[in-house]
Amino acid sequence: MTLHPALVLAAEQAQPVASAGRLVTAALVGIVALVLLITQFSLHPFLALTIGSLLVAAVAGMSMGDAVAAFSDGFGSTAASVGTLIALGAMFGKLLADSGGADRLVDTIVSRSGPRTLPWSMAAVGALIGLPMFFEIGLVILMPVIFLVARRAQVSLIAVGIPALAGLSAMHGLVPPHPGPLAAIGILDADLGITLVLGVLVSIPVVVLAGPLFATLAARWVDVSPPALFESPVAAGSTTASAGSTGTGAGADAGPGSGAGAGAGADSSAGAGRDLPDGGPTRRPGFAATLFTVLLPVVLMMGKAVGDIAAPEGNPVRAALDFVGTPLVALLLSVLVAMVTLGTGSGMNRAGIMGSLERSLPAIAGIVLIVAAGGGFKQTLVDTGIGAMIAGWATGAGISALLLGWLVAVAIRLATGSATVATVTAAGILVPLLPTLDPTQTSLLVLAIGAGSLFFSHVNDAGFWLVKEYFGLTVGQNIKTWSIMETVISVSGLVLVLLIDLVI
Repeated sequence: MTLHPALVLAAEQAQPVASAGRLVTAALVGIVALVLLITQFSLHPFLALTIGSLLVAAVAGMSMGDAVAAFSDGFGSTAASVGTLIALGAMFGKLLADSGGADRLVDTIVSRSGPRTLPWSMAAVGALIGLPMFFEIGLVILMPVIFLVARRAQVSLIAVGIPALAGLSAMHGLVPPHPGPLAAIGILDADLGITLVLGVLVSIPVVVLAGPLFATLAARWVDVSPPALFESPVAAGSTTASAGSTGTGAGADAGPGSGAGAGAGADSSAGAGRDLPDGGPTRRPGFAATLFTVLLPVVLMMGKAVGDIAAPEGNPVRAALDFVGTPLVALLLSVLVAMVTLGTGSGMNRAGIMGSLERSLPAIAGIVLIVAAGGGFKQTLVDTGIGAMIAGWATGAGISALLLGWLVAVAIRLATGSATVATVTAAGILVPLLPTLDPTQTSLLVLAIGAGSLFFSHVNDAGFWLVKEYFGLTVGQNIKTWSIMETVISVSGLVLVLLIDLVI
């Protein structure tokens, strides 16, 4: 009989290194220091998490040698399990952007939508683009389309923008292979296939509620007309009808307040690859090929989850599904397929494809370090016995692990403004509760933490200012739209997670 990893973890749980009072003090000092270093001193979260881990260990009375060893163990194991997946996901997303595949998806879906279905189509576009791409990159790609669609349909920017943002944000917080959910899966040793299936199941109604439905209210509260940007003739060969997108891209120089930099007047047939050197795309890949490629890693990982449920151990079909559905293999295969369907399919030569893959990696270095440092912080909490103490209190008080995970993530999100920091820190704190959870509940805990990490984005969140400047909103208007949308995603996500826990 094979023990669940949570039971193995419980057996290896470190004994407390100090009294309960001292451990509480250590935990509070570490978290307060983490918050202050990030918010008041603008220290990079990687450094803040490293310093916070060592400070927790010092206050708890752990020797510095053991503290460094604990942090290094957690850092290394998290980087090994999550870092490669983030790198492969970045390569995949960069190819999708540079090849013009993202533009093809957006334009095809939007051009087939009528006025009534437009918000729903924009939510679908946001979710599809959000599956393989980081939030910031997806936003850069979608902003010109949001502007054009709102202007040509003569509707409020909020009416079509909020659904797209909801799709992007829900994928970012709830569905792997995004860094936050991946980090929580690695720290909590959750089953990725089960988490992926449940994440998609939760995210669909969440996107509907926080996207098209909430947008009808938000558009009444805040009526913003789209700026006259991106209004250039559509290049020959583009299939865009109503959207008229002029091409966007993750590679564009578009920072907050500089939306025009995302691609005004660019050739849409080249899509996001217009800023590439020789060897870049000469056409857009087909819609069917692009959609197949985007969904491939999801289908492979879901196939593993279905095989584990439907087929007995030793079955050759289950063995094959287990192999191709392993996250590392699924993403590796997806990148290789994307090199053909998106790279070659868009006219990119070998140098262009390799250049796109190479340029995808520098941007994620900071993310990998933050996630790995979160793993080090988690291991420090475990080895000092703080995690076990918190777990004992929560168990004795009868608090739901899912609700507790959400509340911890909310508190850290509100304090630091970082969804990734909230996710990795909350996951680390909740590790000792794993022995009380089965595999499905562990996956639900990942989703509860992910939902909590999205709660009420405000002025300490870089995403808040990104959306504010792109949409040309005041701080008050941004709180009424973006911040409340994030809160709707967070609360509805928790409610759905708790409902699934009651049913399954």
